[in-house]
Amino acid sequence: MSVPATQKQWLIEGQDNDFKGLVYQDGPIPKVGENEVLVKLSGASLNYRDLIIPKGMYPFPLDLPVVAGSDGAGEVLAVGSKVTTWKQGDKVVTLFNQGHQFGPISDAASKSGLGGVLDGTLRQYGVFNENGLVRAPANLSHVEAATLTCAGLTSWNALYGLKPLKPGETVLVQGTGGVSLFTLQFAKAAGARVIATTSSAAKAEKLKQLGADFVINYVEDKNWGETARKCVPDGIDHVIEVGGEATLTQSLKAVKFEGIISIIGFLGGTQPKDSIMEVLSRICTIRGVYVGSKAQMVEMVAAIEANDIKPVIDQKVFTLETAKEAYEYMWKKGHFGKVGITIE
Repeated sequence: MSVPATQKQWLIEGQDNDFKGLVYQDGPIPKVGENEVLVKLSGASLNYRDLIIPKGMYPFPLDLPVVAGSDGAGEVLAVGSKVTTWKQGDKVVTLFNQGHQFGPISDAASKSGLGGVLDGTLRQYGVFNENGLVRAPANLSHVEAATLTCAGLTSWNALYGLKPLKPGETVLVQGTGGVSLFTLQFAKAAGARVIATTSSAAKAEKLKQLGADFVINYVEDKNWGETARKCVPDGIDHVIEVGGEATLTQSLKAVKFEGIISIIGFLGGTQPKDSIMEVLSRICTIRGVYVGSKAQMVEMVAAIEANDIKPVIDQKVFTLETAKEAYEYMWKKGHFGKVGITIE
């Protein structure tokens, strides 16, 4: 396959012009260095993080202007002279923080995020260090595989990064975004119970179809944290906290002694009403999760293949050309699961 000199891409120009700061343009295709890999990108997906970068709400390092998007999957077209990991034709998916290879994340690795510091995946071709890619699961399409980069790996790290989930334990997920649905799927595959919260009967039915053991409507039940704790004998082992200010109080009510609350988002705001001393009275661990390492992603891919797990993709899939519409669609919160993008 011949590679053209230029490509279509979405560039984030700044943080002060909302989604108008996303510019669809012709850009260069980078040269392949000796330790690098050229990938023809065929699938991408969006995360809440992608939306808040141009809105000026992202709290982690950025180096703008930058090609948008962290999530990408495709096929290796060419490899540098010293690359040993990959060959032409391999199906791969991007690693979110390119420098986070294994173990705890370092300060340097936290500054290697695709679509934030390094050029991302909303383009036709990408050049990545050979260590910044992971083998894509054989059972997934390119768009499905792309969802693993951020939401999938964040979920896996939340369940296995500190105190690994065990069969028979209970996990609480909030809402129907990508991380919550991945967590539901991973937990059920591991033999755990899952309690899910949602705002509508239609979404509740979908959650049950995915395997949720209990579903609580948080609009009807404002004290859903205590309700969740009563669903199982001992309380919740793992709470996947995506709401922040709006939900942390109830997460603290739900978690069991020695349980873990993994904070992965702040959809409901960043000013919790609870004192940090709550961790003492609740005897729990509150942990921030910043995606995960390549080593964790390799483990996750193996589990996805072994259990034939299919990521939940919203029924409305976009193209690279219409990616800004995907941003607007996701911002309105009408989606269920991941918002996918095909790249031609």
